Amino acid sequence: MQTNSQLRPSSYYLVGLIFALAGAILFSAKAIVAKLLYREGIDAVSLIALRMLLAAPFFVAVAFWTWRQLPALSARDFFRITLLGLLGYYLSSFLDFLGLQYISAGLERLILFLTPSFVLLFNIGWFKQRVTPRQWLSLGIAYCGIVLVFWHDLQIGGQHHVVLGSTLVLASAIAYALYLVFSGELLQRVGTLRLVALAMSVSCMACLLQYAVLRPFSTLFNQTLPVWGLSLINATLCTVFPVFLTMMAVARIGA
Repeated sequence: MQTNSQLRPSSYYLVGLIFALAGAILFSAKAIVAKLLYREGIDAVSLIALRMLLAAPFFVAVAFWTWRQLPALSARDFFRITLLGLLGYYLSSFLDFLGLQYISAGLERLILFLTPSFVLLFNIGWFKQRVTPRQWLSLGIAYCGIVLVFWHDLQIGGQHHVVLGSTLVLASAIAYALYLVFSGELLQRVGTLRLVALAMSVSCMACLLQYAVLRPFSTLFNQTLPVWGLSLINATLCTVFPVFLTMMAVARIGA
């Protein structure tokens, strides 16, 4: 008869899988919301700035709440967290939203679903991780799907736009994969909530600073009611919730 301690590892892993699945579903809705926002006449710079403006209070609040957790953060930790924030949710998100201006939401989703394959390849290169035949098979199926959808969009969307948009989203997937790979060690030591809150706070500041550099910051608030409503959905259901769910999944089942 199995005891609770014997059952815990499998249930702990299962919870991680559920978190990962929920995070992936919520992240997927981001592409649809972005397409709806583009119909309202805003661009990628405004879209990501509004997203982070509305998401920032949640991340800052969690950052303050977890600030005194042990261990204390060193200057090296702050540097790595800042780098992760700029890489994982500033650069990755900006490239993704730029790409969505040129390709369909379906193709964007499929390209981003290659992120796990990049994580696996990075782990092979840096950490000499062994790959099972089943993992190689899943990679092959994923890339075959990308080729089919890419070819379909190429026929109906114009070669230049589809190639440009796909390249931007592919770069976004690579940036996010690097974030997942290099956040693993920090997650265990710093804590999931604290790491996510601090990294995302950095990302929010970077996105808002980008907007302030490119155009008058006051114009960010001159948006229509539909833009504010969609941006709130983008900030909460498509950003705050999936960000924490994904990192809690990484903490349980690995990148």
